[in-house]
Amino acid sequence: MSPDALRCVVCGADLRGGQAARPSTRRRRPGQVSLPLPLALGILLAFTALAVGATYAAVRLIGGAAQSPSATPTVSPTVTTTPEPTATETPAPTLTPLPPINHTITTGDTCLGLAAFYEVSIRSIQDMNPGLQCEFLSIGQIVLVAQPTPTASPEPTSTLSPADATEAACEKLTYTVLANDTLGAIADNYDVDLQAIMDYNGMSGPNIFAGQVLIIPLCARNPTPGPSPTPTSPPPYPAPNLLLPPDGAAFTLANDTVSLQWASVAQLRENEFYQVTVMDVTEGSGTRRVVGYVTNTAYIVPTSLRPSEALPHVMAWWVTTVRQTGTNAAGNPIYVSAGATSARRTFTWSGAAIGSTPTP
Repeated sequence: MSPDALRCVVCGADLRGGQAARPSTRRRRPGQVSLPLPLALGILLAFTALAVGATYAAVRLIGGAAQSPSATPTVSPTVTTTPEPTATETPAPTLTPLPPINHTITTGDTCLGLAAFYEVSIRSIQDMNPGLQCEFLSIGQIVLVAQPTPTASPEPTSTLSPADATEAACEKLTYTVLANDTLGAIADNYDVDLQAIMDYNGMSGPNIFAGQVLIIPLCARNPTPGPSPTPTSPPPYPAPNLLLPPDGAAFTLANDTVSLQWASVAQLRENEFYQVTVMDVTEGSGTRRVVGYVTNTAYIVPTSLRPSEALPHVMAWWVTTVRQTGTNAAGNPIYVSAGATSARRTFTWSGAAIGSTPTP
């Protein structure tokens, strides 16, 4: 505020302090402008409003003129799928046939036994040994046995082939040939065609020997009138355990009878029996023997088998289980094997007392 001011520019109060107003003797400086307060405030507000308006207009003008450039869409590159490499099947390895086995024939060997031991067929043994006769194997003979070549298991099928179905449906049993047996008699006993027995056992002729094991195809029985026997599955009876007499026991003329005893294998069925065979080994031919059938576990050797000479004879005996399947044309019972055969035991039996030399 100027020192010579007569009124306050803020509140408008008179600064002369009640003195009469007198004209100022002081001169205004050149260029000095005095404005009333309300007018100054108005001018200030006007300039402020003008500046704000100009700023707003400039912003709008610049914002409208500057157009944002349109975004150019970027084309994404197409993903090319790389094909998976084709799997190449590895060829299956070619199986090399194994060399045949050289088997030396020992006592008791048969073609059937060799086939079962090496898990091959009798036919394959005959093919590996042209001219081989299974019924005439000699001790020390070399027999070639083909080893089975492992093959991939075929896919399981729900049905059997006609040939396999026929083979599976055929009921078979094994028979051990005894001394003086003939193939024809065996075929008649089981009422089976003789040629069928030869075919099942790979035999070229009807010759057989004691101890030979034969397969009897019961499905090849000759047709007979009347109802056919109902096939039943034989129970798996184990070999009987022989008890008495001990192996190698000696009996003399004082022993009228010899009692044989063994342990029971199971409760036998109504048509099942123990078959007891006692053979005079010393006699040599193998024909002097008795065969008995009992349902208990004891058998008394008949005195008819006791030798008539003082020289002790070696007697061999064994037991097995059999099952009666019917009768033959002569009315004799037909027995089939129902289990394993026991081990053989022996005893000696002398018949006549050694005579004393008369004293003269």
